[in-house]
Amino acid sequence: MKKIITLFISLLFLTISSKANDRDIQLNRLFNELKINNAALVYGTEQKIWKIWSTHPTDEKLTLKLSKGTNLMQGNTLSKAIEIFSDLIELDPNWAEAWNKRANALYLIGDYEGSQKDINKVLELENRHFGALAGQGLVNIKLENYEIAIESYERAQEIYPAMQSPKVMIEQIKELIKQQLI
Repeated sequence: MKKIITLFISLLFLTISSKANDRDIQLNRLFNELKINNAALVYGTEQKIWKIWSTHPTDEKLTLKLSKGTNLMQGNTLSKAIEIFSDLIELDPNWAEAWNKRANALYLIGDYEGSQKDINKVLELENRHFGALAGQGLVNIKLENYEIAIESYERAQEIYPAMQSPKVMIEQIKELIKQQLI
């Protein structure tokens, strides 16, 4: 019986490991496609990346819970959304998108330091997360760390050259800095 359990656990580990590897391969391919600086061509690629990020690698229930939290956040039920995202983080602290969603919700309630801490974790887990980098730009504008905000948007633009918000935001931040110097 012990051999059967050991075999089952080994097969389960191999299946999970294989899924994670497939996910990484798929994301690497999509990020290479994202380098094409043509918004019309890369929009579909961006959507595929978001779908992968928003889908838990092994547990569909967690994916559904993330979706529920996202809907609550979009409906401005932020405290409940934060609670759901915090539960997800506790269940799987290695799922970058749970951290990213909570960072978004924390930003919306004005907890910019908390949002930045969660963004740091997102970028530790997925350093190509252009959404988190754009969010980091917004957080640092609120914190009046304008140079850090510009750096965040520049990093997002390196990853995703056709992304429009970095271009717009960098110009707005530079104008804001000029106005403060006057």
